[in-house]
Amino acid sequence: MRVLGVDPGTVILGYGVVDEGEEGMTLVDCGVLTVPARVSVEKRLGSLYHSLNQLIDRYQPDEMAVEEPFVAQNARTALTVGRAQAIAILAAANRELPVSCYSPAQVKQQVTNYGNSSKEQVQEMVKIQLGLAQFPYPGDAADALAIAICHLRKTRLNRLLTKNKEVR
Repeated sequence: MRVLGVDPGTVILGYGVVDEGEEGMTLVDCGVLTVPARVSVEKRLGSLYHSLNQLIDRYQPDEMAVEEPFVAQNARTALTVGRAQAIAILAAANRELPVSCYSPAQVKQQVTNYGNSSKEQVQEMVKIQLGLAQFPYPGDAADALAIAICHLRKTRLNRLLTKNKEVR
């Protein structure tokens, strides 16, 4: 299965593409989509939507995983990030890609087994789980990879639980 993980933002949007097969998880690509902050939010969202569609065309993911905004610190920032999240969901929906959304705590829990992990701990576990020599850069790309890994681990667990129910 190939998953496109998205760390939404209206100026910097992180993406990470991860494959999972018999040998485990492997990095396909990661990076960021950037739009200048001085550009109107409508144009930034339009540009991000167009770029996400190009990523979907290029990598042909089976599913998309998107991080939900963290609301506790700043409601205005959460609303802005929510717009970018909606653009990612729309890009996937228009391609009939299944989309799953995860809170930051869910991502941390799945990737590090601890929901309050630091950013550095998440990056270290992404590096280890994908067999990388160094941390993915920039941080938004590493976060997107963590989101993709979270989805793959959650999907694997759901498959195992379903299989277990069928055996009974």
